[in-house]
Parts: sequence; C-alpha cells; structure tokens
Amino acid sequence: MISFALRGWDGLLAVLRWTSMAVLAFMMLTICYDATMRYVFTAPTSWSLEINSFLIVYLAVIAAAEAQRHDAHIRITFFQNKLPQRLQALIAIATGLLGALFCAILVWRGGLLALQAFEYGERVSSAFGTPMVLPYALIPVGFTALGLQFLIDALNAGQRLIHPAAEESSHG
Repeated sequence: MISFALRGWDGLLAVLRWTSMAVLAFMMLTICYDATMRYVFTAPTSWSLEINSFLIVYLAVIAAAEAQRHDAHIRITFFQNKLPQRLQALIAIATGLLGALFCAILVWRGGLLALQAFEYGERVSSAFGTPMVLPYALIPVGFTALGLQFLIDALNAGQRLIHPAAEESSHG
C-alpha cells in the first residue's frame, strides 16, 4: 500500500515537474515576445510583466517539493557528514518534521489568504486584472506538496535510524 502511494506521489511530482517546465518555456516565449514588441515595434504588451511575475511564483512554490525530493537545495553538509549515521538520521527526522510544520503553517495562512481574495473578488489593478485568488492559491498547493515531501523524508530517515545496516549496505 505504501509503495503504491509513493508511486502515486512520484507521478504527481512528475506532473508538477512537467508543468513547471512548460511554465518556464511559456515565460521565455512571452518575455521574448514582449521584448520584441517593446524594442522593435515600440508597442510593449500590457500583460507580460504581470503574468510572468505570477508564473515565477509558480516556479518557486510548485517546484520546491521536487527539489526537496532530489535533495537539490543548497546546503552545507561538511560537519553533518562527519557525524555518526544515527545522529545524521535524527537530524534528518527533526529537519523533516520542522519543515512539515513550517509548510503546514504556510498552507493554513496561504489558504486563508486565497479564500479572502476569493470572497472579496480581489484583482490586480491593471489592464489584465488577474484575480488574486489564482496566485494566492499557489501557496497552499505548493506548500502542501513540499510538506508531504518533508514528511516522506522524515519517514525515510526514521527507516535509516531503525535499520542503519540496510542504508550502509546500499551505499557500499
């Protein structure tokens, strides 16, 4: 059952990864289009900056779980790697649980922010008038995914704490 859930999780993160790549490609095209319109035809778009500002938030928030999954965040591990395996596992458990707690708070507060924007019909004061519920909704969605990944990391570290020999034999 757990392996089925983890396969589903991997599938969901793959979808988020591919949508992030599509968003990045879309941003590249629209920024190039806007630059061409601005500097070649002296007719800049009224929407490119607004849309791309929100899409950069999408990339930062939605891709965070995938980066956490692959341990791709920048960190300094020199001293941590010198510690015994069990202490490293305990640190990883604490990090995972604290990260999940932080994400839970952001999901809660981001959800309230998105709900309030929806209730009051908040929009960006621009020609495009993007409903603010859309970018605000990215906060609870992205941090839910990141929080779940932190929990998975904490569970994996718990496995390493319980079965340290299995971890050492898989690396050796």
